[in-house]
Amino acid sequence: MRRHLRVTVDGRAYDVVVEEMTSPTEPEATTLAPPAAPAAPRAIPSAPAAPAPSRPAAPVAGSPDDRTAPLAGVVLEINASVGDMVDVDDAILVLEAMKMKTVISAHKAGRIAAIHVKPGDTVEADQPLATIQ
Repeated sequence: MRRHLRVTVDGRAYDVVVEEMTSPTEPEATTLAPPAAPAAPRAIPSAPAAPAPSRPAAPVAGSPDDRTAPLAGVVLEINASVGDMVDVDDAILVLEAMKMKTVISAHKAGRIAAIHVKPGDTVEADQPLATIQ
């Protein structure tokens, strides 16, 4: 059985005729047609850039009392209010980045002095989210 195929390698198109073998020990001849005129190269869409690795949870901007965003995202929900007492690792709010939810926890024990964002806000990495005193 003969099959006619067009194969493109590195932007060059080749017409190929492939014949199936009659038995595993006696291959039939395979005929290759000379290369056709090169086809116009097609643009291959580049893969999206990999997301930046998330940063450590420790605050790096503002005062040591500020809990900052470890990554850019959208505030989905706020789980604490001004005046609430929190312990280390208590959930304060939830961020969404690239369809992934990230729980933002208290970095220290204390009282919530301020919450600097509201649901729906877009935040940048290292942006203060809440102040714990």
